[in-house]
Amino acid sequence: QVQLVESGGGLVQAGGSLRLACVASGPITSAYVMAWFRQAPGKERDFVARITWGSGGTRYAESVKGRFAISRDSGKNTVYLQMNSLKPEDTAVYYCAAGGQLSASTTSRTYDYWGQGTQVTVSS
Repeated sequence: QVQLVESGGGLVQAGGSLRLACVASGPITSAYVMAWFRQAPGKERDFVARITWGSGGTRYAESVKGRFAISRDSGKNTVYLQMNSLKPEDTAVYYCAAGGQLSASTTSRTYDYWGQGTQVTVSS
């Protein structure tokens, strides 16, 4: 059983930065895909970014390319999401996910484990 705990959300002005962290406990293997999704009120949960635990390969949603960066620290069992040049439309609850399938890594239903979410609010 894998448990995920997110932190780092908050309120920031447009153009600012935040760094989210997701600490994983349990049997994380090199085959795991770790991802960040986000969900705004009244909307579906959308893919943001993912990283493969073993190789570190990354993929991003078009809406965040060039602004967000996902990384991992294997020694700390932690995945990070560095968010720069934040926009009001980035406002959402951000969720960390683990497991997944590389071939469908942008699809939320392929992930086995989820954190509780952390709120990110960007004011204009």
